[in-house]
Amino acid sequence: MLKLYGHPFSSYTWKALIPLYANATPFEFRQVGGVNADDDAFVQAASPSGKFPVLVDGDKEVFEATAIIEHLQIHQPGPSPLLPEDPAEAVQVRMLDRVFDNYVMGVMQESVAEAIRLGALGPETRSSVEQRLDRSYRWLDTWLENYDRPDHVTLIECAAAPSLFYADWVHRIPADLARLTAWRAHLLALPPIARCVEDARPFRHYFPLGAPDRD
Repeated sequence: MLKLYGHPFSSYTWKALIPLYANATPFEFRQVGGVNADDDAFVQAASPSGKFPVLVDGDKEVFEATAIIEHLQIHQPGPSPLLPEDPAEAVQVRMLDRVFDNYVMGVMQESVAEAIRLGALGPETRSSVEQRLDRSYRWLDTWLENYDRPDHVTLIECAAAPSLFYADWVHRIPADLARLTAWRAHLLALPPIARCVEDARPFRHYFPLGAPDRD
């Protein structure tokens, strides 16, 4: 059986969990972070950064959430195709995956990292993060106008849901971006994603900037 090493409150763990839940793929979840020392040591040794999630599939170890999703698409396909069969369409999906990881999740995490490191978020970092997230939000709201939303979870939804969930906590999506606001709500209502939200709820006190009550 597959094993996924991660933490329920981790955005990138969500990204790997969502396709597993969407396709009802059997797997064992191994929670890291002080539950089992051997599991923590395994994750530390599995990649150059020692970060989770890590997927174990037989003799294969796969780290980085996007690579895990690509692996699942090839080796554990299910009713929810994670990437299009057409190579050109797949490029577009992969491009959006990078948008969410680099320009939403990555920017949001700068705030979290500073708050953890210094105990508070400085005004310069706050301003920089908010400006860049605003730009990403507005680009995404325009992109959504022509996004032919599928009736299943793809790599895009796997990347978008955790990114927008936590980024909105750091800097709320502006009220005038109705498409993006509605899509975030739609994503969080999808059963595989809603399961991640609920499983992470007991850990919200870990969020260094304060977790809002709205989700």
